[in-house]
Amino acid sequence: MMLPFGLLLACMAVLPLRWPGWWEKHYAKLALGFAAVTVGYYVFVLPPAALQTVRHTAEDYAGFITLIGSLYVVSGGINLRVLGTQRGAGWNTLFLGLGGLASNILGTTGASMLLIRPWLQMNRSRIAAHHIVFFIFIISNVGGGLTPMGDPPLLVGFMEGVPFWWVAQHCWPMWLVSLAFLLAVFYFIDRRHDTRAQPASGLESASLYWGWNLVFLAVIVASVAVPLPPLIREGIMVLAAIASYFLTSPSVYAANEFNFRPIIEVAILFFGIFATLMPALDRLHNVGGNLTPGRVYWSAGTLSAFLDSAPAYLAFFSAVTAPAGGGMNALPTNLIAALSVSTVVFGAVTYIGNGPNLMVKAIAEHHKIQTPSFLAYLFKWAVPVMLPLLWLLWLIFFR
Repeated sequence: MMLPFGLLLACMAVLPLRWPGWWEKHYAKLALGFAAVTVGYYVFVLPPAALQTVRHTAEDYAGFITLIGSLYVVSGGINLRVLGTQRGAGWNTLFLGLGGLASNILGTTGASMLLIRPWLQMNRSRIAAHHIVFFIFIISNVGGGLTPMGDPPLLVGFMEGVPFWWVAQHCWPMWLVSLAFLLAVFYFIDRRHDTRAQPASGLESASLYWGWNLVFLAVIVASVAVPLPPLIREGIMVLAAIASYFLTSPSVYAANEFNFRPIIEVAILFFGIFATLMPALDRLHNVGGNLTPGRVYWSAGTLSAFLDSAPAYLAFFSAVTAPAGGGMNALPTNLIAALSVSTVVFGAVTYIGNGPNLMVKAIAEHHKIQTPSFLAYLFKWAVPVMLPLLWLLWLIFFR
């Protein structure tokens, strides 16, 4: 029953590259069809107790897509306009570093949706694949590795009882090494790119319009940070998104080239992913036992890259807390540190490792910018850049 998930991943990896027109027309049918096979198995074949798994998966998906969607709508009403062109590697590296810091407050989704359009605008005359890839690496993933607001797996940990500042207190060295490594590699690549592109120039001017949207953004952030019943939390997010949509001037959406097509694509694909990965996550609940930080780091991280980081975190959190009888007090901190770091950093390895990854890809393509395919992203960029970082973190902190 893990076959539908594997087939869905294979389709996402191959079809957009080989038959992009066919994929664009039929991706929804494929995702929903594979999801129907798995859900039907749980509903009609397995014992009635299996319905609990379906219900929990539906709740997780609803929370995930509501957060992603509400941040997409609200950030779409904030216009950060760069006048002139900011072309230098130094400026770009500074932008990515500040964007990574912002991810801890706005979340990787909020920061990605707010910053991707000005990032594309700044580099429009010299855009290359590495601009999209490193934006995903840093702002959509690694940058948000300090707070539960930053990355979805850390939010899952917070909801499971990990104190709000625990990750910042115990994982800041790993976060600093990761961010410094990626910024240094990006600067080297972008500096070489400058020698082949037009001469660099500074930032001429910039403008920021937000209207009521910063208030709505704060409401969404607060609804996540403050413990609330699930339906209440999602209801607040939806209301904030609706209010933002109707109170934002159409001219702002026009300036942002805003439409709902990217979020619809992400919602459909992740519906298929959440549904078809249920058998794999059920398997993970049996892995407990003699887990070490290194095993947690590589196992949870690898699954985060290909199963989505939030569900992988939840499955391994259950596995590592079970032998200790549950609860943070009885659990070695190095296991949770390994789990937190791996699910955040490995989430950058594929487009499906973290929700914002596909969002950034979809928005870039909507702006007529060619992005790496699923396989090109993995083998041309993630393996050469992320794999050395992953080994470095393991050697220093988790071996």
